[in-house]
Amino acid sequence: MVMSRIENIAASADLAGLGDPGFAVYVHWPFCLAKCPYCDFNSHVRATPPDEARFVQAFAREIAHRAELTPKRQVRSIFFGGGTPSLMAPRTVGTIIDMIGKAWRIEPNAEITLEANPTSVEAGRFRGYQGAGVNRVSIGVQALNDADLRALGRRHTVAEAIAAVETAKAIFPRMSFDLIYARVGQSEKDWRAELERAMKLATEHVSLYQLTIEPDTIFERLWRAGKLALPDDDLGRALFDATQEIAEKYGMPAYETSNHARLGAESRHNLVYWRYGDYVGIGPGAHGRVSVGRAKRAQATEKHPEMWLAQVESDGHGLINDDPLTQEEQSDEYLLMGLRLREGIDIHRYEAISGRRLSRSQIESLEADGFVTESGGRIMVTPMGAPLLDTIVADLAA
Repeated sequence: MVMSRIENIAASADLAGLGDPGFAVYVHWPFCLAKCPYCDFNSHVRATPPDEARFVQAFAREIAHRAELTPKRQVRSIFFGGGTPSLMAPRTVGTIIDMIGKAWRIEPNAEITLEANPTSVEAGRFRGYQGAGVNRVSIGVQALNDADLRALGRRHTVAEAIAAVETAKAIFPRMSFDLIYARVGQSEKDWRAELERAMKLATEHVSLYQLTIEPDTIFERLWRAGKLALPDDDLGRALFDATQEIAEKYGMPAYETSNHARLGAESRHNLVYWRYGDYVGIGPGAHGRVSVGRAKRAQATEKHPEMWLAQVESDGHGLINDDPLTQEEQSDEYLLMGLRLREGIDIHRYEAISGRRLSRSQIESLEADGFVTESGGRIMVTPMGAPLLDTIVADLAA
């Protein structure tokens, strides 16, 4: 049963050509109206709106800088993340897309995604984003329960979330939305009912994330003070299993640990990451992995928005890290990213990256335990092994 689904996924047009993971551009807009208590992303709240025109000029300089490092590449996907990119004016988004198109060549069927919050103000801009060139939106619904939305620090209601999803479905050819589960006080029965409702609302793709306590967040401080109790391991596993079961029932199996899609509707942008392709990161706190000559380089920009802006205006880019990765670092990253995917990793590509062979006895041991399966030159983590991904990666990399 599992293997037949894997083979079907590998045959998908979007998942074909595994030898070329593609080239992507990530654009980070770091501003939010409020900081969610669970969020550890590089997001910032400002009393007054940022100067978009000034930031656009800085984006232009940083795009030009990255294009010099990675000339003549074809862009498979563009992703506007944050923060809250849907706070940007549609004309700003359109200008940045045009800049990327001038710096590189955007493939004719490129996926251009924008993350959005489902407040009525932001949802009202959807038509403008579509006109600017966006062809996919990812909406931060997070919960279909008003009390839990308030507990998560969200500024929208369930009614607004549903309205935003329906609006997006009418405007964009592709869309997705996010939900967080394993929330405080959430039972398996509650989550099953909520996810059933969500899957009836979804069209082709959903991201279903298990709540975790991230460092330097409000939730971490509450948790350490004993004021926040999450589901125990047994309930967490039951919630995970329920998620896989219900999503598969609606024809959107997990193609990655937390992402579910109909065949052919997988996020092309995130596939570039998980297949260990090249991508540039533009904007405050953005990360990148780019091949320059024969070396793969890890890049990161200044996180603080105003400091990033000043650095770009003075130096022409916001990079604070631009380091070559060793073979061992690259192979570890390939394992960690690739094994998140149901399609798994290509053994020959791993060996080409790492310069060494995987341990046959280690593979056979993990396979005997039911944690991985091997087929057609690929290693895939099983549903039973998925919650143990970090351990499996460590075993294979040893």
